Amino acid sequence: MKLVIFDCDGTLVDSEFLCNLALEHQLAELGVKCDAKELLSKYRGGKLTTIIASLETDYSISLPESFESEYRLKVDNLFDEHLEAIDGVKEVLESLTIRFCIASSAPRSKIERALNITGLAKFFDNNIFSSYEVGSWKPEPELFLHAAKTMNVEPRNCYVVEDSLLGLQAANCAQMKSIYYAPGVSERNHLGSVQIEHMSELVEFIT
Repeated sequence: MKLVIFDCDGTLVDSEFLCNLALEHQLAELGVKCDAKELLSKYRGGKLTTIIASLETDYSISLPESFESEYRLKVDNLFDEHLEAIDGVKEVLESLTIRFCIASSAPRSKIERALNITGLAKFFDNNIFSSYEVGSWKPEPELFLHAAKTMNVEPRNCYVVEDSLLGLQAANCAQMKSIYYAPGVSERNHLGSVQIEHMSELVEFIT
């Protein structure tokens, strides 16, 4: 039996820029100038508490306790206005003949919101795994291992689809096959067993 484990942000839904744009706006309110694209390049796939700690160190600031909740509200608003599914994802999910699930570093509420907005919720039922529920974040392998165990599939029979290097590291540590979704990235990265530019390429590697 095989299993495809999808990351969510940047892999199923085109949310990474929106998340970092919300971060840019939140920091601007505190007088800190940042660019969303630079934040995305630096923090893609990272744990929010780690990102916040890094920002405090880099800018020698102490962010208020309300920072995370206000940031997540901005993310929600941007999702409502702009979030879309990654091009080709719906067609891939409709065509898959093997089981699949989501394993994401985001809170379950954020994952479910993204899936509902983009019309992807119907594909996953309750097969959603969040780092916040498992207590482990990428590049640690435990989230992926937990997903595989719950879905009753051996790690060696799992394919992990990721857009971040942290996610690829986690997949490799879990001894799973890693598929690097990297649109617009021409250079190959050794962390990915396979590298694809469009989701339509995925099916040929996992059937």
